[in-house]
Amino acid sequence: MKFIIAIIKPFKLDEVREALSGIGVAGMTVSEVKGFGRQKGQTEIYRGAEYSTNMLPKVKLEIAAADTLAPQIVETIQQVASTDSIGDGKLFVLDLAAATRIRTGESGDTAL
Repeated sequence: MKFIIAIIKPFKLDEVREALSGIGVAGMTVSEVKGFGRQKGQTEIYRGAEYSTNMLPKVKLEIAAADTLAPQIVETIQQVASTDSIGDGKLFVLDLAAATRIRTGESGDTAL
């Protein structure tokens, strides 16, 4: 099993969610997060005063998937979330040692 973490731009969330549903992803966890990378932040104007912020709003997706589906999930997120500009985000794929469904006690791929 794999644990996929994707950090994407917030306005891409609905498109990515729909695309993942289309390839068979049954569920995911979504969190609103802030961070920066090469984008380094942005300058904004609030009530006439200019200020800069170094933490940009992003969305973090966490998906547990079977080994066979993981590459397709990564490719789908990369294609759909891309705007071809800096700050599109990152994808991380980790090995997932175990998963257990709390309600039934199922474990492994069946728990996903």
